[in-house]
This record gives sequence, C-alpha cells and structure tokens, in this order.
Amino acid sequence: MGGADRRRWRGQPGVSTFAVGDIQGCFEPFQALLERIRFNPARDRLWLAGDLVNRGEQSLETIRFVRNLGDRAITVLGNHDLYLLMVAAGAVAHRGRDDTLEPILQAPDRDELLDWLRQRPLFYGEGDHVMVHAGLLPGWSVAQAQGLAREAEAALQGPGGEEFIHHMWGSRPTVWRDDLAGWDRLRVIINAMTRMRFCSLVGEMEFETKGEVATAPAGYMPWFEVPGRASASHTVIFGHWSALGLRVEPKLLALDSGCLWGRELTAVRLEDRAVFQVACRCAGRGEPVPS
Repeated sequence: MGGADRRRWRGQPGVSTFAVGDIQGCFEPFQALLERIRFNPARDRLWLAGDLVNRGEQSLETIRFVRNLGDRAITVLGNHDLYLLMVAAGAVAHRGRDDTLEPILQAPDRDELLDWLRQRPLFYGEGDHVMVHAGLLPGWSVAQAQGLAREAEAALQGPGGEEFIHHMWGSRPTVWRDDLAGWDRLRVIINAMTRMRFCSLVGEMEFETKGEVATAPAGYMPWFEVPGRASASHTVIFGHWSALGLRVEPKLLALDSGCLWGRELTAVRLEDRAVFQVACRCAGRGEPVPS
C-alpha cells in the first residue's frame, strides 16, 4: 500500500480497532480471525460491517457471541440482520432451506437477541471513519447520513418499531428527495445503507445487479465511484458486496471478501491499515436476500 493508505488513524491510545467484513453465521472462521489478530476484549475493539447472521450454519452462536462482547464490538445493521427481524415479526415469508435463522427463532433467548439486534445502528462514525453495511447515496454528506440513520433507527427502536418492520421491505422509491416522508422516506434510508451497490449519477439506486463492477447496467456505477460523492470527506467502511471483494483505498474500505462463499474473512486494523485474513470453509445456502 502507498503512503496515503498507511497513515495512522487517530483512534484511542493503546487500543487496536479492527474492522471486520460480513460474518453471516460463519462463526468458526470468525473465531479463527480473532485468534489471528490476537483480539483482546480488555483492550481492543471490533467494528463489524453488518450481516452477522444467515446462510452460514452458526448464526445463533455468532449473534450471542457478539452481543456478549458488549461495547467492545460495534456492529451496524445489514440486510440479512433486518431480514431476520422481518421474518421474526411475520413481515416477510421465511424462505426455509435457503436460510439458517431457525436456531435463533427457536432459541430460549430469542426475544433478548432480537431486541439487542433491533437496537444496533445503521451508521457509525468516529473521527474520519464511518461504517455502514452497504453504502451512502452520493448526495449525502456524512453529517446528513448520520442524521438520516438516526431517523430510521428511532423508528425501528421506538414503540412503532413493529409497524415499521412491516413496511420496511420494498425497492421503491429508488431516489432520495428531502421532502420524502413516512415509510417511503425511511425505506430509502434503509435501502441505501443496507442494500445498495449501484446507482446513477443522480443517485437512483438499482437493486437487481449483484455482480462485479463490470456488470453495472448502463447509466449506473458503484455508489462510491460517483463523481463528487459528498461522503468522500471520510473513509467509508462497508461490506455487503462479496463480488467486489476486499478493497483498501485512501477513502474506502470494502471488507466483504466472500467468507460465506468459501473465500476469506477479512479484518483491517484501522490504526495502520494492516490486513488480516483467514480462509473460510463456510458452505452458504442460496443467494443473499433481501438484496
């Protein structure tokens, strides 16, 4: 990596902060990665880029472990995490064999786990780093994105959270407007931060394409390549896009390196951008949904 990539992140003195890509129930590779980085919960912190659960066979073990880490682990919500909440609430049909959510749904501590998950943020920022599962619309500054995330989090965590969960899924509207209101407003926030890969120059999202950058439909591009992206003032950490793979760039850390599909699970130490990976043997089921 070049000098710009090796600059030191000013986190807390004496603390190592490791950003980790999508785990998706691949608990054993996650534990191997923690051994690889010599994670010490008394000293270090984890930033987890969402999708703790689903498709890997140990979703229950993963969510319990991360919850028990308390404030040593910060995780943002991913589309599969929200899918778990929707299935649990009866808001979407359970896909059965394609998912690995049943152990959580049948667990004696189910309600505690789901409540903990519902309290996770969509967006986390500290210093010049921000983390979100999928992306930020190109017109959103970091400050605006943080405010919008707080709106959606308040709706999810508040007394009307169950109703919101029943209106969360859907791919419309595809474009943000400041005057959006109600479920449409919240849905755009959720979709951008947990589902987006490609968008247009004006920020119109496209949800059908899931492949590599070269597969972008005409008129669309990766959200982070839109010229003049307002969030380029900060380093954005995200996962979600396994076909993209690991990218370590001056203002971008893409961390979903496809553990679920038999590739690697990745951590990046933010203090010096050192990259740590473990090989995965985590047989995933089906295709990621909702996506």
